Amino acid sequence: MRVLHYNWADPDDTAGRGGGVRHYMQGLIRALAQRPGCRVNTLSSGLAHDLRARAPRWRHVRDAHFEIVNARPLAPSQADFASPAQISHPPTEAAFRDFLRQTGPYDIVHFHTLEGLPAQVLEIAAEHARVAFSLHNYHTLCAQVNLWRQERTHCRDFANGQHCRTCLPLMPDPRAVRRAYQLETCLARLGPGPGRWACDRVLRPLLRRGWRMARRLARRRGDAAAPPALLDHAQRRARIVGLVNAHCARVLAVSERTRAIALAHGMARVQTLYIGTDQARKWARSTPRKWPARFTAERPLRLTYLGYMRRDKGFAFLLGALADLPMPLAQRIHLTVAAHQGDARMMAQMDALRGHLAGLRWCDGYTHSGLDVLLADTDLGVVPPLWQDNLPQTALEMHARHIPILTSDRGGASELGGSDALVFRAGDSAGFAARLAQVLDGQVCLQRYWAQARAPQDMARHADALAHHYTTMLQEGEDESADPYRHSEIGDIVDPGVSRRQSRRAV
Repeated sequence: MRVLHYNWADPDDTAGRGGGVRHYMQGLIRALAQRPGCRVNTLSSGLAHDLRARAPRWRHVRDAHFEIVNARPLAPSQADFASPAQISHPPTEAAFRDFLRQTGPYDIVHFHTLEGLPAQVLEIAAEHARVAFSLHNYHTLCAQVNLWRQERTHCRDFANGQHCRTCLPLMPDPRAVRRAYQLETCLARLGPGPGRWACDRVLRPLLRRGWRMARRLARRRGDAAAPPALLDHAQRRARIVGLVNAHCARVLAVSERTRAIALAHGMARVQTLYIGTDQARKWARSTPRKWPARFTAERPLRLTYLGYMRRDKGFAFLLGALADLPMPLAQRIHLTVAAHQGDARMMAQMDALRGHLAGLRWCDGYTHSGLDVLLADTDLGVVPPLWQDNLPQTALEMHARHIPILTSDRGGASELGGSDALVFRAGDSAGFAARLAQVLDGQVCLQRYWAQARAPQDMARHADALAHHYTTMLQEGEDESADPYRHSEIGDIVDPGVSRRQSRRAV
């Protein structure tokens, strides 16, 4: 079986772009490659650009990995917010089609996002193979990706696309982003590209500072106007959902919450398949944490936050909610934050907690190899997203070590534990404080929590589950080809003289 996996970031990206999905892809590719008879290639797009403007093309990067260079849709999605190229760009589609022809044939093409490619490639992929799509985020529904409005609040209603036009406080200039990518690609070819000192310590910090300064100026001016050459957001959502429904044999949600959101927005054939993690091996090697009958100032509750100092991840909420705790509660809590340095306001907010809590430790990021030491004395993890975070890797990393998680009710993290006793309403400081008070006073039963908890799946078992989906998809494809009178998804009878894919294109 030959399988192609697509994500906008290279699984081995030297700059570490792509977040938790990239880490997941690394483990998944290793696990699939170990299966007898399974050959895996990977493709990325949206980041590599020639210094001089040229037509999109594909290139071989290293063994089993390829990338499309000069793709018109930029990645990640916000860099090219709601560009018409996110739906269709014939030159990029031609490069993708040529890539499939030259490196295939493939049995399965598995998309983990459409960022960096036009959504129209789903039709092209379906002409060559069976297509699977994993929902790691909400790019199919939202050009901002996270259903997160104006970088402040969860988006419950996009007002038929009207709210989307003023969603971003500052709209990125795709031309400037492309120039930055051109420079990065050029440096990479010369040697000092992403992952090297000149790029990571000089170029990227300068670009970040410039972007943050532009955002601050935009906030002061109250700018939120969108440039004119944008897709209608209602049409964007309808077109992408339509393409997914027409051409994807499997749509795999990484949590039940993700599945519910996808179904509510019109996606068909959505199934839940929780992602695997290399950290699952820790499950068998660890035991549930033991708590004292009651936490005190001398033996405080050791709370740990992993990830990013971002508002949508709930970090600012966490700092504010802890600052609002009455002193008798706060003095029984020690907080560890393992996240790269955020903006000056968040750092000052975190620093102000030092005299309020029993203790505070900050680590400027973390590595997977150092997680055991970092989490050795953690009593309770905290995952407080304000957006519908599909299934955070940070939650899996702590859960796999039998660390219970205090989580908001948004996203998939709350599905890991087996008790609502550690779930609070997203953004609700009073609810968060009430849950903490119950933990501090010994009112939460860990035995009940773990008795109903979901065991994390290692990558080998996850690869088995995916391979089963792939095999079933291929069998279904053979059945469809063998039965020309079979009803299509839209309820029409397929003409026996017209292939199934041709009938879909005609529709």
